[in-house]
Amino acid sequence: MLNLRETEKIEFKRELNESVKKELIAFANTDGGKIYIGIDDDGKVIGLSNAKQDLEAISSIIRDSIKPDLTLHTAIYIRTIEGKEILEIIVSKGTKQPYHLVSKGLKSSGVFVRHGITSAHATEEAIRQMIIESDGLSFEKARCINQELTFEYAKDVFNDKGVLIEKSQQRTLSIINDDGYYTNLGLLLSDQCEHSTKCAIYNGKTKLEFRDRKEFVGSVLKQLDDVYEYVNLYNKLETNFKGLNRIDRADYPYYAIREALINAVVHRDYNFSGSTLIHIFDDRIEFVSVGGLVSGLTMEDIMLGVSETRNKNLAACFYRLKLIESYGTGIQRIYESYSKYDLIPEIKVSENAFVMVLPNVNYKENLNTNEEKVLDIIKQKEPVARRDIELEIGLSKSSVNLILKKLIKEAKIKQEGKARNTRYSIK
Repeated sequence: MLNLRETEKIEFKRELNESVKKELIAFANTDGGKIYIGIDDDGKVIGLSNAKQDLEAISSIIRDSIKPDLTLHTAIYIRTIEGKEILEIIVSKGTKQPYHLVSKGLKSSGVFVRHGITSAHATEEAIRQMIIESDGLSFEKARCINQELTFEYAKDVFNDKGVLIEKSQQRTLSIINDDGYYTNLGLLLSDQCEHSTKCAIYNGKTKLEFRDRKEFVGSVLKQLDDVYEYVNLYNKLETNFKGLNRIDRADYPYYAIREALINAVVHRDYNFSGSTLIHIFDDRIEFVSVGGLVSGLTMEDIMLGVSETRNKNLAACFYRLKLIESYGTGIQRIYESYSKYDLIPEIKVSENAFVMVLPNVNYKENLNTNEEKVLDIIKQKEPVARRDIELEIGLSKSSVNLILKKLIKEAKIKQEGKARNTRYSIK
């Protein structure tokens, strides 16, 4: 024993103190090791005045101060060296890493790893990697690093639907796992959700000119409600009359917006930190969710209604809340909502993105109306500059250019001059 020295797997403690918690956790989170209580840093045997009492104290520390349960990965013995009693604690590598202080949770301040002959705080990246190795690659089932979650908004939504969300229900819904930890599903539903949805409104059909933009945060349920309300502010009604009957037609079928938004939230890959994106143009809305198709699925499968949910527990919660009516029919029903129009939605897929494009069913009618306005302005003020038309009609440069090119092609107007001296008049 006198020849022992501290190594990456051996730690000496002169006496029992709070620092033993750090060593226990560090060994369990790394490759295991041994802790000797009653030996100083130089390997000198000091001994303990009451080894049995210290043994009981260490048992309490392991049981009450460290999570997950480390008792099956530790063994404690009283040894006699040079006539003095010491404690030997054998710690094996744990199977439910990361182990941490109960008082600190899964934050860096409560998680330790062995580095050489010292025990140090684990980085957040190291903690995430340990969680993946212990819990698997499923994002929603893995333990959440933040264990101080609240569910104020989610509780209101669940209560409105007549669904309880107390501790027992949270276990059933997989918001809490079998060991009592909040999962990443809990994080998504909580007020502390780290993912967001970003909306951008553009003038025209390109991303050259912003009209408005906004980011929505909080529980994914709150984001869902807030984003739906925001998008519908830009879902204008086109009014026509057929005889004495008034006919109102929204730019986008309400069901299509609702379903495309729910799909973007439920089926995205939350292993990526990027936001869910919604781009609103004059002629279309694009819902962009991170993550391509679920492995094994093709676009043909999707169009046939084959469903393979990436986030099964999140989808189950949405089903309980009646936000999803049935599995695998959402995209088909988006297309059905356009059945009485000439336009159809479009899906674009890459390795890491899924984009649902909803066309504006009133866009052509709006364009024709604006064409008439541009013609009227040219008739009244010819020859007239493009900039004057923009100011008069209140459209973006790109939109006015589009109309002018169309009118020139149709031989309704003519263009004279170049660059800043360009003017338009009736042909």
